[in-house]
Amino acid sequence: MTQPSDIRREDQQPLLLDLFSCAGGAAVGYARAGFRVRGCDLANRPNYPFRYHRGDALAYLAHLIATGKIRRYAFVHASPPCQDKCTLTVGTNASQGWGGTHIDLVAPTRDLLHKTGLPYVIEQPNGRAEIRKDLTLCGEMFGLGVIRHRNFELGGWTVEQPAHVPHRGRVRGYRHGRFYDGPYVAAYGNGGGKPTVPELQAAMGITWTDVREELTEAIPPAYSEHIGSAFLAQAAMGVAA
Repeated sequence: MTQPSDIRREDQQPLLLDLFSCAGGAAVGYARAGFRVRGCDLANRPNYPFRYHRGDALAYLAHLIATGKIRRYAFVHASPPCQDKCTLTVGTNASQGWGGTHIDLVAPTRDLLHKTGLPYVIEQPNGRAEIRKDLTLCGEMFGLGVIRHRNFELGGWTVEQPAHVPHRGRVRGYRHGRFYDGPYVAAYGNGGGKPTVPELQAAMGITWTDVREELTEAIPPAYSEHIGSAFLAQAAMGVAA
């Protein structure tokens, strides 16, 4: 796999905890902004480009809080799954098996994040768990080949909402039996005119994984680079909590 070569890994950079980290779309953006990143995900993620802990994200966060090791971190990003038939954490879903039940992991994630005392971000797609939409980002804001609206709840800090850029056309693919062309690809599913893996990689700005499922779950790194850069700029001025 191609590693993200433009990332500096310097010991003096602040450390960020990336919970429910998947293959590292958010992580790479934060690293480009100037963080060192450590991930945590229940699944085996051999394509994740940084060190990570494999295990239940909420149990791991609780452990870091209880042991005081959370104080090594400057910031936390969390993308908890909250949909039917998702891969849920073992600790939260042990009594229910894998998927098939709507489990809200956002609320317990938020509760633990409050206990850290650290600034944080919780990310969710449109139509998923309820979070404060303190920030909404779209691929067109960054010239990407996907729309991929994502909402972010910010804890302990704030950032200005950028203007939403009008979309240049449709998302390419079939709708009700008719094919529509357009400047964006559909970064979900696998059929109905969906993009190839190389097309997904180019549209998302992700090169280090070629696993379709990881690409379709990922946050474009441009989003988290924007968030991370904004936070670090505020921290440098003594504004962020």
